[in-house]
Amino acid sequence: MNNYQIFKNFQKHIVLDEAEKAFLISSLKVREILKKEYVLKHGQTCKKLYFVESGSLRAFHINSEGKESTIMFAVQDWWITDMNCFVNQKPAMLFIEALEDSKVLELDFDALEALYQKSPKFERFFRILFQNAYIREQLRALHNISYSTEERYKQFVQKYPIIVKKVTQKQIASYLGVTPEFLSFIKKK
Repeated sequence: MNNYQIFKNFQKHIVLDEAEKAFLISSLKVREILKKEYVLKHGQTCKKLYFVESGSLRAFHINSEGKESTIMFAVQDWWITDMNCFVNQKPAMLFIEALEDSKVLELDFDALEALYQKSPKFERFFRILFQNAYIREQLRALHNISYSTEERYKQFVQKYPIIVKKVTQKQIASYLGVTPEFLSFIKKK
């Protein structure tokens, strides 16, 4: 049981005893996802939070003109969901797809609530996780209004070298909010 990647993730913020580890594992469902398979589609009720054991996923939105905007990527040891819709149990605004064959651990909304009831440690862990996600998104918004596309691209490559190896230029461009052609121009500079 101790070889799960998720325990390393939890140990970044809290220490679980064996009973808590067992309860956590009993709360999760292992799911194998094939490349290009969706774990969530726009309009579905978002009932799960996903931990990436292996592989990579992408969350994105498609606007009324059909333009994709990548909201986030998730690689091994990362969490991903449509947070607004998960927390509020509403239809998803995002699509989440596997960028490669992946293995995720699914945590159902009700199972998360049961973890909170089981131990304050779980509440602490997810509070820290959600705070860090909020900080990351706030910094991303600030970078989008404060830095040039070239600076944002360089920061992305420096901060997420693993993601750069796994995703297409088109997906990076949609994350940065530019066209693939403009990103190509930036990269040639």
